[in-house]
Amino acid sequence: MIGILGAGAFGTALAVALTANGPVTLWGRRIDWTGENPRLPGVPLPPGLTVTQDLDRALQADTILLALPAQVLGAFLDDHAARLDGKRLVSTAKGIDLRRLTGPSALIAQGCPDATVAVLTGPSFAADIARGLPTALTLACADPAAAEALQQRLSTPVLRLYRTTDVVGAELGGALKNVIAIAAGTVIGAGLGDSARAAIITRGFAEMTRLAGHLGARPETLTGLSGLGDLTLTCTSGQSRNFRYGCALGSGKDFDSTTTVEGAATARALDRMASRDGLDLPIAAMVARLAEGGISVEKAMDRLLSRPLKEE
Repeated sequence: MIGILGAGAFGTALAVALTANGPVTLWGRRIDWTGENPRLPGVPLPPGLTVTQDLDRALQADTILLALPAQVLGAFLDDHAARLDGKRLVSTAKGIDLRRLTGPSALIAQGCPDATVAVLTGPSFAADIARGLPTALTLACADPAAAEALQQRLSTPVLRLYRTTDVVGAELGGALKNVIAIAAGTVIGAGLGDSARAAIITRGFAEMTRLAGHLGARPETLTGLSGLGDLTLTCTSGQSRNFRYGCALGSGKDFDSTTTVEGAATARALDRMASRDGLDLPIAAMVARLAEGGISVEKAMDRLLSRPLKEE
């Protein structure tokens, strides 16, 4: 049995997809729906899926996917790490913990030292996965044998997983692309055009690569599904919450405060990391200021465009 902790859109989508391989138990703190998750309208829950608010029931699984937001995962582990230790734990969060300035895999490893830790990330929307549309993801695990076993366990005929041992690189690609997606959305929302968006994506990818290398990631990982692939998707599609949030910032419109936008908190975490380590991450810094309401869109663009000219 596979257990999935977190009954949001993405956790539910994975639960629906993975019933192709056997029984799945999906856990959520508050589940007030039956038949289908309202965040995935038109997607019925398959017979092999058990939805529960009983955490003990989900923890009976030996392989558990942690489909919790990055800013929620740390507190959850503080409360339940001992019960998770020794299992195969796969994080799907795409962010950096704002308080501890670490990625999800490090949080899990600290709390569950005897667990096998992996990361599932890459270009994907919950609705696509839930509807059985072809999707390719990266599965990162430092243990090659465990990575291969998880790859077999979590792949389906339409959900194709590619494995890597570069956990840091895969995890950072998924986290950092959300920040750049907010910037890309801001550009479009402000009416600055597709050429400006292309510039933001390209220079944003340079920031991603620079930070990932500083933190020990392999450069080629960032050119794969978990980096460039996910960046392309989230910077160009209205299905991306981070992109939509950026569009709202750029146009001065309100955004649904109940929707989790991982990139906003991650931008603030990156800004703190840049100050700590002496890194130059101008786009992340501007996104952090925009998300905090500390700068106008016009001023943010002026600051980026007035930076000294240099070689690419």
